Amino acid sequence: MNHRSIGSVEVPALGLGCMNVSHAYGAPPSREEAELLLHRAFDLGIRHFDTASLYGFGRNEELVGAVLSGRRSSIYLASKCGMTGVDGRRVIDGRPDTLKRTCRESLQRLRTDVIDLYYLHRWDKTVPIEDSVGALAELVAEGHIRSIGLSEVSATTLRKAHAVHPITAVQSEYSIWTRNPEIAVLDECRRLGIAFVAFSPLGRGFLTNADVRADALLPKDIRREMPRFQEPDCSANLALLQKFRELAASERCTAAQLALAWVLHRGNHILPIVGTTSIAHLEEDWGATTLRLDERVMALVDECLNARNIRGSRYNQATQSEIDTEEF
Repeated sequence: MNHRSIGSVEVPALGLGCMNVSHAYGAPPSREEAELLLHRAFDLGIRHFDTASLYGFGRNEELVGAVLSGRRSSIYLASKCGMTGVDGRRVIDGRPDTLKRTCRESLQRLRTDVIDLYYLHRWDKTVPIEDSVGALAELVAEGHIRSIGLSEVSATTLRKAHAVHPITAVQSEYSIWTRNPEIAVLDECRRLGIAFVAFSPLGRGFLTNADVRADALLPKDIRREMPRFQEPDCSANLALLQKFRELAASERCTAAQLALAWVLHRGNHILPIVGTTSIAHLEEDWGATTLRLDERVMALVDECLNARNIRGSRYNQATQSEIDTEEF
C-alpha cells in the first residue's frame, strides 16, 4: 500500500501535484510559503513531484527546480508538454517541434538534465497522437526524458500511443466523485502494465471541509467555471457529503483521508497526487497512506458518492471539447 511502481521505479504511493502553489485556485501563496511546502513534502516522505510547463506559465517548474534540484537524485520528477502559456493565453499544441522546444525550456527551468516522466498534457486533436508520441520517443532516445505519459486520454487513444512507444503512465482526474476512468482507461492501464496517476483525488477540495461553492471562491479560481461547483448542482452535491463525513468520523479519520484511502484501494497501479497550499492539509493527506479500509467501508463509500448521484459535469463545454476521456 505504501509504495507503488511507475514503470520500473518504485515511489511512495502518494505524490504531490505542484500546480496549486503557482496556478489555478486563486491567489497563490508567497514564494517562501511555497518553498516551505515543497520541503515539508520531501521531509514527510513524498518523492513523486508533478509539475507542468503550463502551471504559472513556467513559474511552477522554476520553483520546483530551485527548491528540489539539490535533491534531484532522490525524487521522481514529472512534467508535461503540449499545453503551455503563449502571450498570456493557454494554448494546446502537440506538434513535434513544439514538444521538443517545450522540453528544452522545461529542462532549463527544472535545473536538470533529464525528466523522469514527461506527459503529453493534452492530446492536440489536430495532430495524430502517433506524431506527438513519436516526438516524445525521440526525446527518450536522446536522453532528455526517461519515460512517456499521457494525460486525459481515452483507452482507444492510449492503445494507439502505446503501439508507437511504451507509455509509462496515464494521468487523469479520479476520485469518489469523478469516476470516468472506471469506464475503460483504468482497466486498460492495468492490462498494459501502465501506472494510473490520479489527479484531484479530493475532488478539487469538494471531499474536504473547504467551502467550495462558486460564490465563495476567489475570482480567478478555475472551479468557478466548472458546472458541478455552480448552482443548483453544487448544493445538491454538498447535500451528499454529510453521510460521507459521518462515515469518515466512524473510521476515526478525516473526510480527506477517507477519500484518499478509497483511491489507493481501487488498485495497486493507481498513484494519487494531492495538491495543496497548506502544510497542515499536506500532513493530513499523508496520514491516508496508513489507513486501511475493508470491503464493508469501501461499499459504504460507494453508497455515499458515485457516478449516479453526483450532479454536473466536471468541465464547461469549451474545456470538455479539449479532452479525450470517456464520459458517462
